[in-house]
Amino acid sequence: MSDPTAPVLVGIVDDHESVLLGIRAACLDEGYEVVGSGATMDALLGSLAGTRVNVVVMDLSLGDGSSVTDNVLRARAAGAAVLVHSIADRTGSIREALAAGAAGVIPKTSATRIVMAAIASVARGEVLNNLEWASAIDADREFAKAQLGPREQHVLHLYASGLPLKAVAAQLGIAPSTAREYLDRVRAKYVEVGRPAPTKVDLLRRAVEDGILAIDDVSNVGR
Repeated sequence: MSDPTAPVLVGIVDDHESVLLGIRAACLDEGYEVVGSGATMDALLGSLAGTRVNVVVMDLSLGDGSSVTDNVLRARAAGAAVLVHSIADRTGSIREALAAGAAGVIPKTSATRIVMAAIASVARGEVLNNLEWASAIDADREFAKAQLGPREQHVLHLYASGLPLKAVAAQLGIAPSTAREYLDRVRAKYVEVGRPAPTKVDLLRRAVEDGILAIDDVSNVGR
């Protein structure tokens, strides 16, 4: 969010009415504005009717049988960061959501204050670094690795941590054009394994997912 004083605008997708109502009530207590909700992504987007939304809190498994990837992409297309709020042991679905660009995962067993804090974090454009990321990826042996070379990993690590490309090149003792070539190769390899990373924030996600970068190393990563 560009204005830290503006209210956090939240959309909720969950086909369990009690969960949906609980998140809504907690958001209102926290001072967030719930701009739409529904049991499906179709229902949420219909309720928004073009209204701006900062964060969509989304369950993974919905009664309409919709695709996790499609739901995440549709929420992001509406301008929202996506916070997955679901059963933490659904590793395949969690991996799919993260690969589609979800900003983080919060299990349904989490305390309400943790869920509210996570909503605030992703509304600020942050990517959550929590145990659910690691457990989902470690447990899913089919997670597609991009097979980056050592120099490609170095460039990605420095660039995704927040350094401008010229600073990356200077630190590695290479020309900026060479650093750009390495970064282009990194992006191409992620496309090949079905995990595209067109923006700097997307590259940050991939670097965290693949263990190339710890979230503590990140500073001021812009889109």
